[in-house]
Amino acid sequence: MDKPSLFFSTAEVSPATVPEPARGPDLAPQDASPPKPGNWRWMMAIALLVAALGVAAVFAALTAAGRSRRGNQTARTALVEQKDFVQKVRVHGIVEAVESHTIAAPRLSGQGLNSLIITKMAKNGSAVHQGDVLVEFDRQAQLKNVLDKEVEYKGLVANIGKKEADQAALRAADETELKKAEDAQKTAELEVKKNEIVSRIDAEKNLQNLEQARATFQQLSQTFDLKRLAAKAELRILEIQRDRALTAMKWAQNNTQKMVVHSSMDGVAVVNSMWKGGSMSDVQEGDEVRAGFPFMQVVNPARMQVRAKVNQADIEALREGQNVRIGLDAYPELSFSGKIASIAAVAQTSAFSGKARTLIVIFSINGTDPKLLPDLSSAVDIELDRQPNALIVPRDTVMADNGKHFVAIKNGSGYEKREVKLGLANDAEQTIVSGVEKGEMLLRNPS
Repeated sequence: MDKPSLFFSTAEVSPATVPEPARGPDLAPQDASPPKPGNWRWMMAIALLVAALGVAAVFAALTAAGRSRRGNQTARTALVEQKDFVQKVRVHGIVEAVESHTIAAPRLSGQGLNSLIITKMAKNGSAVHQGDVLVEFDRQAQLKNVLDKEVEYKGLVANIGKKEADQAALRAADETELKKAEDAQKTAELEVKKNEIVSRIDAEKNLQNLEQARATFQQLSQTFDLKRLAAKAELRILEIQRDRALTAMKWAQNNTQKMVVHSSMDGVAVVNSMWKGGSMSDVQEGDEVRAGFPFMQVVNPARMQVRAKVNQADIEALREGQNVRIGLDAYPELSFSGKIASIAAVAQTSAFSGKARTLIVIFSINGTDPKLLPDLSSAVDIELDRQPNALIVPRDTVMADNGKHFVAIKNGSGYEKREVKLGLANDAEQTIVSGVEKGEMLLRNPS
């Protein structure tokens, strides 16, 4: 079989099989079917919506621009005012009472008495008088302690009486025995006197009996004294125990009296806060406080003051007797007049920087109010200087040029540059000595 050939002859390819060259796209217009009426309506609706959105956006931009222009015109001008100018500095402090008495949990005598439970307490902010009951603590444990110490004391007193009776009986027995020994010694001495008329053996016996009687009497005499000293020591031990029990009983009685605390002055009861339940809250009935914890104050509301820390940069302008205005952060509607009562002579290092120092300044408060209580935060405005009927303008209306100061005063449709002479100033306002008049309109930020 012949193998198939892999090559073809050109003579064998017919013209009909030759591929035609590729042609580009036909650019001639082709017939298209007319659009449906529903598609035209959708396209018109979308076009109208886009046009409406564009008109609304343009109108909003024009309105905002107009408002911005009007706002800028208002913000860029200010009137010259004539009023009292006050130069002041503000500090913050804490209200406290000038006259106060701290009420702390009593420190009880004895061991194991570290905490007390409050059973009754005066309400916070209530008026109290001297001698009124401020707080009562649970004293059942103290009453039980008094009974226990009293029983112990009476038992020791009875033991001392019994010991004295026993010692008296022993003393009588010892004295009797000593008297017998003394009598035996005297008898032996009389028998020795017979030695001249008795036999030699009886004489030796009499001498031995005398020596024995003397030794017995001497021993009993010494023993008698030692027994009395020992009895006295035993009795003294019991007396010391009795005295200690009596002292403990008196301590327990005093502890029961300490369970009730009375006011030592007329004033207002102010309850302090303590840490309980994971937060700070006022002490109330049923709480347990440790001995020595100050949980209440009795303050005289007629005399209150503010204690504040003033930076060393501001202290130079402060003087005792300067007028101040005191406001309470908790009650913005309240304000009180006052004066600087005292300025500390020694500065304290700031907690934030070792270079910055503060001084304690005390401000006295004029007037009283039921809401004016200790531990309230306050803002104190200290009046450094006052200029009555001064012409005052905002500081941003003044510009400086070559060591001189100018303002831009409205003149018709424009502004006129005018030189002015400045006076006192604070952070926001500037007084004008000359160059402007009351009611004139100035341009703000003229530069």
